[in-house]
Amino acid sequence: MTGVEGLFDAPGAPGRPVGSGALSANTHASAPLAVRMRPRTLDELVGQAQLRAPGSPLRRLIEGDQPMSLLLWGPPGTGKTTIASIVSQQTDRRFVEVSAVSAGVKEVRAAIDAARSELVGGGRETVLFVDEVHRFSKAQQDALLPGVENRWVTLVAATTENPFFSVISPLLSRSLLLRLQSLDDDDIRAVVAHALSDERGLGGRISVEDDALDHLVRLAGGDARRSLTYLEAAAGAATSQGRDVVDLATAETAVDQAAVRYDRQGDQHYDVTSAFIKSIRGSDADAALHYLARMLEAGEDPRFIARRLMILASEDIGLADPTALTTAVAAAQTVQLIGMPEAQLTLAHATIALAVAPKSNAVTVAIGAARADVRAGKIGPVPAHLRDAHYSGAKDLGHGSAYKYSHDEPFGIAEQQYAPDVVADAAYYQPTSLGAEAAIKERWERVRRLIRGSGERKGSR
Repeated sequence: MTGVEGLFDAPGAPGRPVGSGALSANTHASAPLAVRMRPRTLDELVGQAQLRAPGSPLRRLIEGDQPMSLLLWGPPGTGKTTIASIVSQQTDRRFVEVSAVSAGVKEVRAAIDAARSELVGGGRETVLFVDEVHRFSKAQQDALLPGVENRWVTLVAATTENPFFSVISPLLSRSLLLRLQSLDDDDIRAVVAHALSDERGLGGRISVEDDALDHLVRLAGGDARRSLTYLEAAAGAATSQGRDVVDLATAETAVDQAAVRYDRQGDQHYDVTSAFIKSIRGSDADAALHYLARMLEAGEDPRFIARRLMILASEDIGLADPTALTTAVAAAQTVQLIGMPEAQLTLAHATIALAVAPKSNAVTVAIGAARADVRAGKIGPVPAHLRDAHYSGAKDLGHGSAYKYSHDEPFGIAEQQYAPDVVADAAYYQPTSLGAEAAIKERWERVRRLIRGSGERKGSR
């Protein structure tokens, strides 16, 4: 009923085939609930309506028995391993799993060679399932290509990572990419309800009160496997107390913390970090604290968070609040000194301070514009009066002879050319009128006119 990952792990060495006997052995009463409730057909799969629709590529593959390699991309517990098994069972193909964690190039080639021998000798095709394919090196992924190109195997590769970053282009171009979505709350409720009633599951021997069900659904976070694991724990707790009803207290005791879906090396790492930064940039302190909490609960390195805050202080606040960078640097130093868990207070302090600060990207725009000119070849010679005049013979070359010492000039500002001729009129820094930068804007515009000889020398600095 549920799209559950990891239910067809082959015992023993990588690449060992899992036959029908091995699969049926996992349905015994002592097997985990998530294993017993494994979907047997595509119609039993919960969620992923776009994949199960009539005429969809996956349905054509299964019902039309057409050889086609698949790349399944989606969060944990959405059905990637289950789909691989269904492809195998409903098309009467051998099912072989290669673990990306433990298998090397040798094991990959051995699995493909065995599939080719099976195809040539007996005509039976093989589904080669590679879980966590993003963990494979380029060489290991390259080893899959002959089997895919010659259709010696029907490759089903699963990943929680963005395949455009983690899978080599030749393999990606030879596979049909299917995107799986997290299950919604109604899907999870259906998974739990079926497990409660089905004889493969709890067979009506246990019931769950509504508020307890709400708790289990919320903690599952769209992961069907997790929902069944939590249900089994809660049912076991109730049974041990001689009861056949799971109430909220029992569910909370059995499952006391929501597992945060966040892989420090994966998509969630980048997505949550991106949302964190964009929330601070958008001045939403509450949203920023939410994402900060997710990172902390998932065990993110607090030094990484502090580094991101230092970058943001210059990138998105700049001189609109000159204290922003000081705050971020102080937070980073404090994190180094005290560590977790106390550092969470420092990170929250800095996050709120930067979120509520006035924003300006003038610094970011300024350095970007300056570098763009340099890359475009606008690199003229340094004006002679600014060149180093400390070595013997420099003055004979005219170096520094016409230099005006700023401290000898009115207001400490000398009218002279500083930039090379090719960018003499460049105006990279364009202050905003936000926060403290408004005062800087007024002064900088006056100073720029004085330096370039287009303003009168009067008034204060």
